[in-house]
Amino acid sequence: MKTSKRSRLGRNLAAAIAVGVGLGALILVSLLIVSEGFVLVLAAVTAIGTWELAGALRRGADIRVSLPVLLAGGQAVVWLSWPFGLRGAAIALAATVLGCLLWRMREGAAHFVRDMSASLFVAVYVPLLVAFAVQLTVVSQGVGRVLTFLLCVIASDVGGYAAGVVAGRHPMAPTISPKKSWEGFAGSLVAGMVAGSLCVALLLDASWYWGTLVGALLVATATLGDLVESLIKRDLGIKDMGTLLPGHGGLMDRLDSLLPTAFVAWAALGIIVPVA
Repeated sequence: MKTSKRSRLGRNLAAAIAVGVGLGALILVSLLIVSEGFVLVLAAVTAIGTWELAGALRRGADIRVSLPVLLAGGQAVVWLSWPFGLRGAAIALAATVLGCLLWRMREGAAHFVRDMSASLFVAVYVPLLVAFAVQLTVVSQGVGRVLTFLLCVIASDVGGYAAGVVAGRHPMAPTISPKKSWEGFAGSLVAGMVAGSLCVALLLDASWYWGTLVGALLVATATLGDLVESLIKRDLGIKDMGTLLPGHGGLMDRLDSLLPTAFVAWAALGIIVPVA
């Protein structure tokens, strides 16, 4: 029985839960003690995620991004987005791209376009999307905005897993992620919409029905982000982005649904609950 449960999940469930609880505790402590301290967590996430994605590209397809520039530029994107907003992030991103061009020129013309395209992808996929999470954090009601974003994604994962295990019969994208089912997606939607309505009403003092819409948007984006990373891993011929988190793989294997959802959460909550 234990073997079948583990095979349905594909992971060590106990380790996955322990790591998830630990990460959740770290996020709550950094948010609730000094909310801006969460920016430090996001900066560390950016560095680790960039490192893991660069390593996966190298292992899977011998694609060599300009890693030193991306690590330094990623920190600039995160930290400049705090005082200067998205303008600071855009300036840092542009400088990072120029730095990658110069760094890669040293190795000549062979695979230049391939490696530069990958460097640009890493810069946008990790630090730029993390910058939207920074923007959720440092504005008014930042704690409520971040918790709404995170709790909707967590609810999506839990609801999708539960519904998928109990009733999953119809694959959503069998060639990309065979274990993801339409029944699981329905469970994600229900859980995410409930979480969204509660969070928006209780944490952001807005109408609950707006939270239902936010929850649905975040679930859809989180699911898309999960499928996109599955495509990346299939293309590279790897199972996980890394080995940092027992039961999960690498940190990027947990960020797949969070990174694009940070942008959607920033945009949706900015419209529903405008920044004072």
